[in-house]
Amino acid sequence: MSTTTASSPEPEENADGQAPRPTRLIQNEATTEIPVHLLFRDDPDPEPVPVRPAVVGRRQGTGEQPRVRRPGPQLRRHPVPQVDPELAERPARVLPGTVGVLAGVCGAAGCAATSWWAGVLPPVALEALRLPAYAGAGLGPAQWAAYAGAGAVGLFGFGGLARGRTGRAWVLGLFGRYRGTVRRTGLMWVNPLLLRRRVDVRLRHWRSDPMPAADGSGVALKAVVLVVWRVRDTARAALGVDDHEAYLRECVEAALARVAVEPPGGGRVPAEGASEVLTRSVAEEMAPVGLEVFSVQPVRVEYAPEVAAVMQRRRIAALDAQHRASVLTSVVDSVEDTVTRLTVRGLVDLDDYERKALVKDLTVAFCAGRGEAGP
Repeated sequence: MSTTTASSPEPEENADGQAPRPTRLIQNEATTEIPVHLLFRDDPDPEPVPVRPAVVGRRQGTGEQPRVRRPGPQLRRHPVPQVDPELAERPARVLPGTVGVLAGVCGAAGCAATSWWAGVLPPVALEALRLPAYAGAGLGPAQWAAYAGAGAVGLFGFGGLARGRTGRAWVLGLFGRYRGTVRRTGLMWVNPLLLRRRVDVRLRHWRSDPMPAADGSGVALKAVVLVVWRVRDTARAALGVDDHEAYLRECVEAALARVAVEPPGGGRVPAEGASEVLTRSVAEEMAPVGLEVFSVQPVRVEYAPEVAAVMQRRRIAALDAQHRASVLTSVVDSVEDTVTRLTVRGLVDLDDYERKALVKDLTVAFCAGRGEAGP
């Protein structure tokens, strides 16, 4: 009986008579060529060598396409609201307070002189001012015109006086048009026809009420955040939005709903990372309305009342499992160390059966000892 064995195809010899070249197993394959001399080179700054990308082409007849690495999904950034770009803070024109005081005094003096001219000044005022007695010409059109002029000067002088405080600013407007911002302190004179709106530009902080949030798994939470902020552009803060403080609170609540936070001990998302993401998100939304946000920090995070009991039981079970795993690991290490020392020092000579029995007895003894020592 004869057996026939399949022989592999023998490599063909070259025309030059050199050694035969082995047949390629994979056809249509392009690989990266690595220069061997660069592997043993001690030069700290080797010259760059162009390396062709390693791409496996499609094999004929199989329909297989080359693998192309596709970019991962990119998160879409939240659109930031925009306000009127021409609305920006600029200084308003004001005068020193002494100008208003002088104008008011001049107006009051003009009214007194007009009263003396008309003869209606009381005798007590004449004696106090040391004015000569004068019968007066009566209240005629000229006297009323003088009263009107002196009164207007006095009203404009005293009515335009304002006191600027540190950390406060005045946003001025006239007939719905922005006229500038006053950040000066002390006594000053502002046009009384301008509408004044006071804005607090000090560094401020706001501690929120418990707001809804969620962790990385979507479990409902209640979070209290501390926001440190201030008004940077008074024009946009006062005129670009209806109420910048309410707008800040709503944006913080919206950002807290988008960013996953973790309760203390959760360990999935660090508190610093959540605070950084919240701060960056809220700062981007507040910049167009003239607010500068320095930090948004969750100061208290707890589970919502509807899931608090369930999550507390789950956490206790996880802590118990972790404690059991640590105890078991320490017991196994202690048993292994004991058996190894007894064997290496030659104190006992154990076969497999005796070794298993000793390991079992030591494990039971160590577990019982740790159970009695535990709380």
